[in-house]
Amino acid sequence: MARKIPYWHPQVEHFDLLPKLSGNEFNGVGEPVPRRPRQIFWLKRTAGHPFGRLQDAVVDRYNGVPALYEVFANADRGPRPRSVPEAIRNVQPAEEWARQVKEFALANEADLVGIARRDSAWFYEGYEADLPFVIVFALAMDYEMLTQQPSTFENPIAQVEVANQYNRGARVVARTADWLLERGYRARMHAGPWVHGLALVPAAIAAGMGELGKHGSLINRALGSSFRLAAVETDMPLAVDTPDRFGADEFCARCQVCTDACPPGAIHNDKGMVRGVQKWWVDFDKCIPYFNETFGCAICLAVCPWSKPGRAPSLAEKWSIRAAAKSENDGEATHADLGKRA
Repeated sequence: MARKIPYWHPQVEHFDLLPKLSGNEFNGVGEPVPRRPRQIFWLKRTAGHPFGRLQDAVVDRYNGVPALYEVFANADRGPRPRSVPEAIRNVQPAEEWARQVKEFALANEADLVGIARRDSAWFYEGYEADLPFVIVFALAMDYEMLTQQPSTFENPIAQVEVANQYNRGARVVARTADWLLERGYRARMHAGPWVHGLALVPAAIAAGMGELGKHGSLINRALGSSFRLAAVETDMPLAVDTPDRFGADEFCARCQVCTDACPPGAIHNDKGMVRGVQKWWVDFDKCIPYFNETFGCAICLAVCPWSKPGRAPSLAEKWSIRAAAKSENDGEATHADLGKRA
C-alpha cells in the first residue's frame, strides 16, 4: 500500500458537493494570525452551515451501507451519566485524582490516558471552554482490519473497525464522566465522530499522546497512528501530563509513505502556515471527495510505518536519540553564534 498509486479521478457527484468556499480557507490555511478553528464536521445541526450539505451527503452515504449503519445504530456507547447535583465534592491532591482517574479509565476499555490543562485555542469557534482540565483517551484499532483499504459497499471492514473504536471511546467517556459526577465534579463528554466543540488532536498532543504526523493525525510511541481519540472535560483538580517528543516529526519530514499512498494527493511533503502555526496539514478540498466515496478513508493511517504492530516502540527509541542529538547540535550552534555576536 505504500507504493505510488495512479492518480484518482473523483466521481462527479462527490466533487459537486463541495461548496464554492474552500475548506482549506475555512480551516485557516495560509493565515499568519492565531485563532480558534472552525468546525466543518461533525455538527449536530447543519442548517445554514456552508458545509452542511456535504456533511449530510457523507452521512447518508455511510448509513446506506447496512454494516456501517448497524455498527452505530445498535452500538453500546456506554451508560447515560447520572446527574448527581447533590453529590458531595470529594477533596484529594491533584496527583491522587489523576492516578485514580487513569486507573479507572484503563480498567474500563481505554488503552492510554493523558491529562492536559485546557487551552481555549483547542475549541471550535462558538463553543464554551469553561472547564480547566481535559482527560484524553486513546483507543487502539485492529491493524489487520484497518489495512482492508479502501472500504467499499461490499467490503467496509476498515470503517467498521473505525466505528467500533469510536463506540468503545464513547463507553470510556460515559463511564469516566459518571465517575467524575459521583465525586461531585462536572464532566463534558467528547466521543467520536460527533465530538461536540473540542478539537481532539491538539488536546491529545498536550496530554502526552504523541506528535502530529504528516497525515494530520497523531503518532504515538506505542500505538503508532492506529488509534482513535475521545475526551472528557472536567473541573476535578488533576495533575497534568507533558507533550511527548520522540522524533516522529523528524521522521515524517523524511518519509513519503502516506504522501505516495494518498489517492487524491491531499498530503504534503512540506509544512504550511495554519492559523499562525507552521505545521503539517491535509488538503481538505482534495481529501473529502475520496473520503466520501470510501465511507471515511483511513489509508494514510494504515500505511504509516509507525502503525505496524510492534514497530512504533523501536522507531521511537531510534528517533528519540536522533532528535536529542539534533537538539543538542542546534543548541551548540546557537551558543557559538551568540558568542561570535557578543
